[in-house]
Amino acid sequence: MSKLKIAVQKSGRLNEDSLQLLKDCGIAINNGKDQLKVVVDNFPMEILYLRNSDIPQYLEDGTVDIAIVGENLLVEKQKQVALVERLGFSRCRVSLAVPKDVEDDSLSYFEGKKIATSYPFTLQQFLDKNKIQAEIHTISGSVEIAPNIGLADGICDIVSSGSTLFKNGLRETQVILQSEAVLVKSLQLNPEQETNLEKLVFRMKAVLKAKKNKYILLNVPNEKIEAVTSILPVLKSPTVLPLAEPGWSSLHSVIREDQFWEVIDELKTAGAEDILIVPIDKMVS
Repeated sequence: MSKLKIAVQKSGRLNEDSLQLLKDCGIAINNGKDQLKVVVDNFPMEILYLRNSDIPQYLEDGTVDIAIVGENLLVEKQKQVALVERLGFSRCRVSLAVPKDVEDDSLSYFEGKKIATSYPFTLQQFLDKNKIQAEIHTISGSVEIAPNIGLADGICDIVSSGSTLFKNGLRETQVILQSEAVLVKSLQLNPEQETNLEKLVFRMKAVLKAKKNKYILLNVPNEKIEAVTSILPVLKSPTVLPLAEPGWSSLHSVIREDQFWEVIDELKTAGAEDILIVPIDKMVS
């Protein structure tokens, strides 16, 4: 059987979320301390823990078959790989930042300036598009320190919460790229590997969809079931069960988590009572 070799970040912000997603998909991960390769017992897969910046090259070469990486890395490395699925976690952005005492928020501030970054290609593309001439200093880490030691007038780096910038006396001024974790594949997969990938993606979609939705239970007078149902359009039709009290039913359905607080007043106005919200583990369409 052709196993899928999946690469995940050896350490860092993507590592834990990637492994948790695989575990939620039923992948048994039994790795010992400092293991860089793990064979999965209950799915045709091997997990390789690799340095983040090396993963796109390994994918292009066919050394690994699939990987979970940040979209920003794909943009920067420009390798011949295929995006399979956006995963929705580890969201961040690639941004320009300047010392906090600089009052100029405009992109024109960087004209003729020095910018330190670990993303030279992404930055150069952005500068060229906006017709800004700047000197790029490529460094592999600790980009935030560059302005403080006189190496650069500003930086281009990954920003999540912005706390790292704040601690280093910097502030964000321009967003270059929005990014999130993505599942990508090599262009050299054989048919059996493609089939196994489809099975994995099916599981991932069930997990990711469940995270965005909640199971909702509420009590409704029978004459108001139709009105309440129209507010909960996620499923084709809700489950309606009669209560012991005559004229009342329990309505079970699914609602997007990000919509609940927007519609709660509508549900109550429509006649819903005793509303419960329950997490969903998996959601298979």
